[in-house]
Amino acid sequence: MTSTLSVPFADGSVSMRLYPHNELDAQGIAHQLCAQAALAADSGFDGVMVSEHHGGFAGYLPNPLQTAGWMLEHMATGWAAACPLLLPLRPVAMLAEEVAWLATRHPGRVGLGVAPGALELDFRVMGLTKDDAMPRFREGLPVLAAMLRGEDLGDLAGDRALAARKTDPIPLVSTAMSPPAVRRAAKSGVGILYDGASNPDRLRRLTDEYLDAGGTGPRIMIRRVWLGEPPRAAFEQQRDVYASYTPAAAQRHWRDTGFVVHDDPQSLAEELAETMTTTGASCLNLRIHVPGVDPDAAQDQIRNLGTDVLPRLRTLLTTPNGATT
Repeated sequence: MTSTLSVPFADGSVSMRLYPHNELDAQGIAHQLCAQAALAADSGFDGVMVSEHHGGFAGYLPNPLQTAGWMLEHMATGWAAACPLLLPLRPVAMLAEEVAWLATRHPGRVGLGVAPGALELDFRVMGLTKDDAMPRFREGLPVLAAMLRGEDLGDLAGDRALAARKTDPIPLVSTAMSPPAVRRAAKSGVGILYDGASNPDRLRRLTDEYLDAGGTGPRIMIRRVWLGEPPRAAFEQQRDVYASYTPAAAQRHWRDTGFVVHDDPQSLAEELAETMTTTGASCLNLRIHVPGVDPDAAQDQIRNLGTDVLPRLRTLLTTPNGATT
């Protein structure tokens, strides 16, 4: 089964977030990521995402853009995105060049998401401080967005890959979990990426803020899902990890462990479709990985979700009352 929703973050698209299995060595991690990306594409997912933390932080990578390139070489169809990548850790112009040239190698198959970052470790290892994160992010987001549209290139106007973005822009989204954040994204002309734990009512309020501010980009809802009997202890442990660096004000909006669990694929599809409608999301990103889920279990989930849940979900999303109409 292959997908026709090939544009990154397209309305109605369903993608899979992939994470490294840190119980493996480095070569094993790279092999598994590429194998799971290929499996996700073959199983019907429209694309895959990978995200960033440093120092071996459980379940994350220091090089999500490079990893997205590896994955695309193994995927018969679909797109890949470093999403989110930590924007304050990089010179904006260099990041724009790298993304543009990756998109040159894989036309129409590259997306990007950015975040300000929240872990002290990520900034410390780069010789930066977290105090600089938000100022650098606020300054860099509109600059990056313009460059990925082929605009305001300045001294980089001669770069062939960036110049090509004028007619082939690269889709860009920003993490956004507050009214100022969604307004910033709307003003910059980029889409928004929600967290995976917040309740639907809060996300609906943020969607309305974004649309009221003139936002026209993708609105990506993340949901952690599991089909069948879940590894509940692993879910609870991962929630504690997220809580260790998430502000208490944001945690008030979380839903239990954040996972949507069903034995029945129709029930899982119905809950996801209903939540997309409630939140006003335009596309969906699913996560199954937490420490303790081994590669075989992850591959089984990817395969089963693609075979049993995705067709039902797509039918629900394209009905007259669906989220994408």
